[in-house]
Order: sequence, then structure tokens, then C-alpha cells
Amino acid sequence: MSAPDFLGSPAARLVLYLPHRPEGLENFCHAPSAQAIVAANSNHWRKIINLLAKVASPVEDAWRVFRDDDLFAHTALCFSPFLQPGECWHWIAGQANLARFGALAGQPEALAGDGEIAVDGERMLLLSPYPDYRQLSNARVSRMRSVLAQSGFYAREAC
Repeated sequence: MSAPDFLGSPAARLVLYLPHRPEGLENFCHAPSAQAIVAANSNHWRKIINLLAKVASPVEDAWRVFRDDDLFAHTALCFSPFLQPGECWHWIAGQANLARFGALAGQPEALAGDGEIAVDGERMLLLSPYPDYRQLSNARVSRMRSVLAQSGFYAREAC
């Protein structure tokens, strides 16, 4: 039996692409839960889940409630190197992870003042460092939220 490549809503507004799966992924597929994933895994996954919630939460200051109540109703984790179909934002995190996708046509534009984050608004593509607090500071999360806000991401219900 192969491990699942996708965890979360099929109508996700934001899909975070990662090169590895959390332990016990097959147990979470039918009812994804941020708390269950964190409880079954290391601190590493707590950071990933928290950063996904910080970026995706419609209300910036309410990311903890969003994480605990709604995260996987509006987002997804994808572990394959192929962009999911649909009108959602594709967040590819980490240089090594990006390399798995081959040459994405076109060059996403680096954000002014932070060359580590790049955006292609037309393809709804967001590239960033790996979701770890050392690499994705609160300032970088704010920059990413600004890009998404400008696209109307937080005003939409779903993809």
C-alpha cells in the first residue's frame, strides 16, 4: 500500500507542497486534524502546521483558532511533485523541494526586499523557504500574507 500524497480539502484555497509526509499519514486522511498530526509527530510538524495556519488564516491574529478548527477545511498538504488542479494557491516551500518540480515555466517574481520569497500571481504560485521558524520569520509570513491579500485570497470562501 502506498502512502497518500494529499491531506486536506479537495477544494483547498492553499496547498502546501512538502517533500516528506508526517508519520501516520494514512490515519489522518479521512479526518485531517492539526492536533492529531502534531501529537503523532515531532516538533518539526508543529512548526509546519503553525506556519500553514499563520499564512492561511483569514484573520491574522486568530491563526490558532483557525488551526484548531478549520485548517484542513481550507488548506491541504501535498507530497507529490505535481501541482494540484484547481483555482488555489500553490505554496512550494524550500529550494530542495522546488527542485522536485523540475522547471516551472516562467520565473516567479521575487518580492521586493526579500529575494527568498517569489510569487507568480497569474499561476497562483508562492515560493518560500522551508516552513521553519528560523527561515520563515513572522516578518516573512506577513509579506506572504500581503501578497495573498492583494490577490483577494482572504476574501474568497474556497477555490
